[in-house]
Amino acid sequence: MKGLYKIVFFVSISVLVSSCHDKLNPNYQYMPNMYESVGYETYSESKAFKNGKEGQLPVEGTVKRGFEVYDYPNSPAGYEAAKASLRSPVDSTSINMDEAKALYEIYCAICHGTKGDGKGKLVTQGKYLGVPSYKDRPITEGSVFHVQQYGINAMGSYANQMSKKERWMVTAYVMKLKSEL
Repeated sequence: MKGLYKIVFFVSISVLVSSCHDKLNPNYQYMPNMYESVGYETYSESKAFKNGKEGQLPVEGTVKRGFEVYDYPNSPAGYEAAKASLRSPVDSTSINMDEAKALYEIYCAICHGTKGDGKGKLVTQGKYLGVPSYKDRPITEGSVFHVQQYGINAMGSYANQMSKKERWMVTAYVMKLKSEL
């Protein structure tokens, strides 16, 4: 008798559960755009733009917000010009050398070493070879800043990681390290 009750109970539960579902009239969705969003292709045509095909270009002569103009091109000639004529606009007495040292240790010391001798952790582990010592290079404020702006050889640009003032602070610290070698 117990077995009969169990069978009747399970059959009635399964009938009850299957009778509640109607494929022609589905349940309501809360925020359906999130469940069934329209996937746009990145470079597809769109009615949002004037010609319907491509994004609009900015007005000629505009500069994006926060952009700082740097007059030297990313070329060997630009490097030489910056090396010869670019000087720091930041007053050397206003530079906090402790902060400049902290920035140098964050961004530069891993390759160039804490003393500027080209013996950073990545060099001593053999990950990078040929990192120059500041002692061996005829560097100026302009050349150091230019290399931070664009990068050179295996070194990438630090223009996105540090502000212009921070790059000038690191430049002053590099020149201090060069004088101590």
